[in-house]
Amino acid sequence: MIEEIGIRDLGVIGEATLPLGPGFTALTGETGAGKTMVVTAVGLLLGERADASAIRKGSDRAIVDGRWLVPEAGEVAERVRDAGGELDPAGQGRAELLVSRTLAAEGRSRASVGGRSAPAGLLAELADRLVVVHGQSDQIRLRTAAAQREALDRYAGDRLAGPLEAYQTAFRRWQANRDELDTLIAERDLRAAEADELRAAVAEIEVVAPQPGEQEELESRALRLGNAEELRVAAAQAHELFSSESLDETRDVLSLVDTARRLLDRVAELDPELSALAETVGNLAFLAADAATELASYAAGFDADSARELEAVQQRISELAILVRKYGPTLDDAIAFLDTGSRRLLELDTDEDRIAALQSDVEADAQVVAELAETLSVVRSEAGAQLGDAVSAELAALAMPDAQLLVDVRGREEYTLNGRDAVQLLLQAHPGAEPRPLGRGASGGELSRIMLAIEVVLAASDPVPTFVFDEVDAGVGGAAAIEIGRRLGRLAESAQVIVVTHLAQVAAFANNHLRVEKDRAGAVTLSSVRRLEGDERVAEMARLLSGLPDSETGLAHARELLELSRHSG
Repeated sequence: MIEEIGIRDLGVIGEATLPLGPGFTALTGETGAGKTMVVTAVGLLLGERADASAIRKGSDRAIVDGRWLVPEAGEVAERVRDAGGELDPAGQGRAELLVSRTLAAEGRSRASVGGRSAPAGLLAELADRLVVVHGQSDQIRLRTAAAQREALDRYAGDRLAGPLEAYQTAFRRWQANRDELDTLIAERDLRAAEADELRAAVAEIEVVAPQPGEQEELESRALRLGNAEELRVAAAQAHELFSSESLDETRDVLSLVDTARRLLDRVAELDPELSALAETVGNLAFLAADAATELASYAAGFDADSARELEAVQQRISELAILVRKYGPTLDDAIAFLDTGSRRLLELDTDEDRIAALQSDVEADAQVVAELAETLSVVRSEAGAQLGDAVSAELAALAMPDAQLLVDVRGREEYTLNGRDAVQLLLQAHPGAEPRPLGRGASGGELSRIMLAIEVVLAASDPVPTFVFDEVDAGVGGAAAIEIGRRLGRLAESAQVIVVTHLAQVAAFANNHLRVEKDRAGAVTLSSVRRLEGDERVAEMARLLSGLPDSETGLAHARELLELSRHSG
């Protein structure tokens, strides 16, 4: 339930607060005073598209705030908390929820739910659980087949909800499997060709069996083997200088270092500094000996087989280069292709098994879908008859005593997510008349009354916390308007009802009457909202009746209407 709405700089409304609360709130005012802006404000709080043109001229932004009372442990409260918002305890198992929407002149909008910034999508999600808005556009929407089916499904309630959920689960599975089956069959030749190509590619890579890092290692070996003679000669010559058999033994490195070591060892104990140097030279002698040994081993490592090894390495490099060229750009990519290609090949090679399994699943699901769709048709047909009788009874009370609403449920060839039923609301204007589709058989005023009758009936089986009606009484007057007011009052017994109206006959049944007033300052119109009570309310009712707030006849009629509403059952 909406406790209060605050509006600032929206349309012609400069600043206004709407005290709402439980029951039936009627919103009246002169033409152009901004009554529709109230519905616009509610829409903004419910996540509807923000339009910067709605900002009051001369202002850089418009702000709408709403204060709701919601069940403290209900779905709305839980969703708000999930989104990071907070609610304030309000007692009796209820919590207070604050919602805000700001429109900026540059076109951006911001929303806040429970004190936390939120996307407009969250507002729209909460709206489905909080408010039903009806305006002239909604009456037009009642002409569509989808809206008429939705109305019937709401009335059917739990009788339909379970079978419909089961049907939609089966339908989605059936559709998904059927689409996959169609794709596999249509692309069978292409997939077979892809499998052949993959099989050849996987076989080629498996024969070569590349290893991670192998290409770099082979290139390094090829460089070494390609320069084997130069490397061997350099190592042999270096070894000769370290330990020579052809040079004078006093001229190779080992001999010279050893001679230096012996010279220093004789006198090392005479000077600690020289002793340290002698130790360094001794270490150098060991290192030189190790270097000579390693150089001899390195040079000996180049044998007559080096050329053949180089040829083998180059052949391997060539094989890897072919893989890189085909499946690269790197060898790691080619190795990865072996894994992904093998998995894809396994999938393609099981196509026939998958097709057979899908054909079986599709046939089984088609049977399930058909059976559940039949169940939906039976439930809708039964509920349709009941809905038609209940709405027809309401229409009789809304000054359409001879009218009958018929709900036609017919099966179609194709299945949809909601079954295979085509639901159509038909209006039989009087006994013996041919029932005609609602879109062609009802005037605007009749549509208003039919819509209201449907909501009154639906409220008993599918309660919604708040209903907002924007001129639901359009095209209606006299006794019909009084009955609309009476039915809105009945609806307000189980839900909050907010009605924008221009008829006193409707406003008389409200327990909360608000007037949108406009004030002119130069060429600028500024509107605000006031709650009316006592004589002020009687005067407003008289204005609605006669256009004159102080007409004695209008005032008397207004009092009569208010008295009628108080004694209305």
